[in-house]
Amino acid sequence: MTGGPPPRGSQAARTRRVAACIVAANALAMPAAHAEYGDVVLGKLAPAAGQRPVVFPHWFHRIRYRCNVCHVDLGIRMRAGTNTITMQQIIDGKYCGACHNDRIAWGPERCELCHSARPGATPGIVGGDQTKGPGRW
Repeated sequence: MTGGPPPRGSQAARTRRVAACIVAANALAMPAAHAEYGDVVLGKLAPAAGQRPVVFPHWFHRIRYRCNVCHVDLGIRMRAGTNTITMQQIIDGKYCGACHNDRIAWGPERCELCHSARPGATPGIVGGDQTKGPGRW
C-alpha cells in the first residue's frame, strides 16, 4: 500500500479542499456582502485565518427552523460572541455542518457563501441584540 492521496470522499481530502477554497476565495477578492438588519456577523476566528467574517442570515434560517434546532439540538448558545465554531467542527458535521453538508444545504467547500462580510466588519448582531418587549435579554 502506498502513501498516495486519500480517497476523494475522505475527511482529510475534504479538509484540504476547504483549505484550498479559503485561499482561492481570498485570492479572487470577491465582492463583500452587506449585512442586513438581524444578520449576525461572526468574526472571532476568520480574520486571523486570513478569511472574511461570516454573515449569518439569522432570520432567513429562523423562518425555516424553530430556535431549538440550532440553539438546543446543535448547542449554539444564544448570546452573541459566546460561541467559538471552527471550520474543522463544521466539516465534521457539528454546528452549521449538521445542515451545510451538501445534502440539506451547500457544503463547507462553498466558502464565499458564508465568509462574505466586508473585511474588518464588526462582529455582532446588525441592528443590536436588545429587544424592546417583555423578552428583553
